[in-house]
Amino acid sequence: MQPSPDDPRMKLLAGTDLFGRLAASDLAVIVQHLRPVSFNANQLIFSRGDEGRDIYFVSEGRVRLSILSGDGRELSLTHAAAGDFFGEIAALDAAPRSADATAIGAVKAFNLPQSAIKVLLETNPRIAAAAIHFLCQRIRETNDKLEAIALHPIEVRIARFLLTAVKLQKVPVKDGKAVIDLAMSQGDLALLVGASRPKVNIALTVLEERHGIVRDGMRITCNVDVLEDISAGDG
Repeated sequence: MQPSPDDPRMKLLAGTDLFGRLAASDLAVIVQHLRPVSFNANQLIFSRGDEGRDIYFVSEGRVRLSILSGDGRELSLTHAAAGDFFGEIAALDAAPRSADATAIGAVKAFNLPQSAIKVLLETNPRIAAAAIHFLCQRIRETNDKLEAIALHPIEVRIARFLLTAVKLQKVPVKDGKAVIDLAMSQGDLALLVGASRPKVNIALTVLEERHGIVRDGMRITCNVDVLEDISAGDG
């Protein structure tokens, strides 16, 4: 039975960077391979180094993607919230998982098995093209991040990181402001932007003085316009 356009699974796939470019008919083919899964709070979904079998599409809850730093601390890379997906790289290239995935609270999701992915890519050129487009986007984003670390001041790197967090967390922007949950320490942020923790602290203070952010513990209110100016190297 073909899913209707109002099927929540169709809407979930249509909202992703991976499959959002596809027509409803192609999404309907993918939906038939999705399987519902659920995870308890703090449940480890997979570990770094595990075999990459599935892509997960989150419908409810939030998942933390993290790695262990050299001194054994957990470094939170990003969160996958409702409407997001994770585990796609290992599922597409059949290589080991590159990070740990842990349910922060109760999570409901759909997984797309690697066996189904293989069939879809081999039999549907539009789905294969969408996957290629997505991977090219990821390469460009990685190049931009490397450029930011190598060439730009720390406050510019952090401004770009915060703007990306606003986008990834799908935070509404109201009157030019967006509130995000950073969910990481200054030491973790330092590792992500390629700087020391003291320099990150100084850069955050600079962003506050320039009215780009207001800090309240791990919650940060971002002035999107100011951060965009800073991220472009203006001023």
